[in-house]
Amino acid sequence: MVGKSNVGKSSLINAVLNRKGVARVSQTPGKTQAVQFYLVNEKFYLVDLPGYGYAKVPKSMSRSWGELVRGYLENAPELRAIFLLLDSRRTPGEHDRQMHQWARDLDGVAEKIVLTKSDKLSNNELAVSRRAIAKELEIGESELIAASTVTKKGMEQIRREIHTRL
Repeated sequence: MVGKSNVGKSSLINAVLNRKGVARVSQTPGKTQAVQFYLVNEKFYLVDLPGYGYAKVPKSMSRSWGELVRGYLENAPELRAIFLLLDSRRTPGEHDRQMHQWARDLDGVAEKIVLTKSDKLSNNELAVSRRAIAKELEIGESELIAASTVTKKGMEQIRREIHTRL
């Protein structure tokens, strides 16, 4: 799981696993400052990568996170899928586009884009947002998974994507 510091990675991990408190959720963006591994049912790891962008940390630390994330992505032989989390209310920023490109460049690794916080948009607003994000990333709208940790929308689809790669 990778995305901006305030996109809801920890909340999504908890929702996908259907357990509260597995991944620590904070009101302050940027709390995840290392690669966090969660062993699920003794079968696979769900990995929470440090966020990028909004975190209130020194720029030197933010740059080192980018190096850490890129190093992990390029040197994790067991990596099967990257879930790039984007806020459904925002168009992808420079860091999002860079992460999307990194994910696309990896051989044998599926990229799934999850639009978080979709409950905060009406159905019409979400449809408009999906089109804009798909266009920005040059992908089909069907490649986007709309998700909400509040309503649990998209959680089953994410679980299926994970299961498919096991």
